[in-house]
Amino acid sequence: MADAALRLKGLLEQLLGAPLPVRIRAWDGSQAGPPGAPTLFVRNRRAVRRLLWKPGELGLARAWVAGDLDIEGDFYGALDLLSGLVWESGEGGRTNLQILRDPQARAAVLGLVRLGGPGLPPSPPREEIRRPRRGLHSRRSDKRAVSHHYDVGNDFYEIVLGPSMVYSCAYWPGPDATLETAQHDKLDLVCRKLDLREGQRLLDVGCGWGSMAVHAAREYGVRVVGITLSQEQAAYARKRVADEGLTDRIEIRVQDYRDVTDGPYDAISSIGMAEHVGAEKYLEYAEALYGLLAPGGRLLNHQIARRPLLDETSYDLDGFIDAYVFPDGELAPVGTTVTQLERAGFEVRDVESIREHYALTLRQWVANLERQWERAARLAGPGRARVWRLYMAACALGFERNHLGVNQVLAVRTPESGTSGMPLRARTWN
Repeated sequence: MADAALRLKGLLEQLLGAPLPVRIRAWDGSQAGPPGAPTLFVRNRRAVRRLLWKPGELGLARAWVAGDLDIEGDFYGALDLLSGLVWESGEGGRTNLQILRDPQARAAVLGLVRLGGPGLPPSPPREEIRRPRRGLHSRRSDKRAVSHHYDVGNDFYEIVLGPSMVYSCAYWPGPDATLETAQHDKLDLVCRKLDLREGQRLLDVGCGWGSMAVHAAREYGVRVVGITLSQEQAAYARKRVADEGLTDRIEIRVQDYRDVTDGPYDAISSIGMAEHVGAEKYLEYAEALYGLLAPGGRLLNHQIARRPLLDETSYDLDGFIDAYVFPDGELAPVGTTVTQLERAGFEVRDVESIREHYALTLRQWVANLERQWERAARLAGPGRARVWRLYMAACALGFERNHLGVNQVLAVRTPESGTSGMPLRARTWN
């Protein structure tokens, strides 16, 4: 009788010391677990070997990206249930050494070895980036990391992001609004916070596919320099600018923010870019932007935040995100971001949390991807499409559960006179 699912369920529960909240369907057709629960489809024995050789999140991710594991039923529900399980070291978990010292857990590992079959550790999927950790956040390593994430293909991103081609949190007037409306409202919110006026110069750091640059130039009459490290983004943005008839107002450059020398600018927008800067380089980033602003100029820094830790020295990069999505990306608590901006000389005037807005945005991106799954998989490859589906759905849950935040920080290069140019009543842009 086929029984791989029952054996796998029992061994995992023995190892984890907790009931498995999802149903298991195994390669031999057997099933076990709570009826009606989301189902984890273990397609082959290689999936078990991946978990044994790399226990925890990264092993699960490798099995998922390679197609050795799948989820049937409620995708978000399954991720939510699985996120509560702890195998390897972590908050509330046990180290691998502690597991091996536990006779019951050690027996479960041996049972999984027998179930997974003999063999060397499976090779990581080709979508996993492998590079030395030396030279972190150098110009070269940042360009390579940005290329890994953004040079997946503009056609693929058109599927995920929709016509707006905005790859950051939208600003929703309500949950029933369209993604296009919400992204338009976000771009306009940024422009109003920056108090953009005709003839001013705007630097858009991490300009992506040119959405902010086009909106600011078309709607507010400013002259824009947009910078990105992605060749594909720059090519797309330049064509978009030409199609809009805005080549006299917008310049798109492939350029590192550290190499911009043609200030001063009246305003700077940095939307979803600072996550790539890194903790060690963040003050340098803030000082560079401060130096590029004219006195009285404003910076709008739109950035994802993590929750602070009791011991900040214990912060580690997320294994899946670092290996498959944002290599070298680092998140900081919003308080750290504000402190670094102030250390650079900025006067921080407003911090707005829009956490719930990102959950809505990510769910819409996932829905876009799922609606055109076959085309997306052809364009980017099945593994890459699976990476994006898992990453965006998991992040949506992270924002919904308040594990992640996103904030717009408005800061001013206040002149020595102390005249900031800010209105007496804050948030007149709402």
